[in-house]
Amino acid sequence: MCLALPVRVIEVGRGPAGDMALVDLGGVKKEISLALLDDVQVGDYVILHAGFALAILDPDEAERTLALFADLNHPAVAAA
Repeated sequence: MCLALPVRVIEVGRGPAGDMALVDLGGVKKEISLALLDDVQVGDYVILHAGFALAILDPDEAERTLALFADLNHPAVAAA
């Protein structure tokens, strides 16, 4: 099974070719490739899969998705 996650871009233009970005997911920071996308800006949310940004997301949709993931980690949900 594959999982793609929404992450927030906190820095762009990294790497020798400038096609890497630093992203944040709940305090975890990771360098990812932007090679498959154009015009990604700091503050954008992207879908991350296998180290690559696949699409730019609507910020409201990204926040809703991240809230759903956070709810899955809530003790009441985990006990169900």
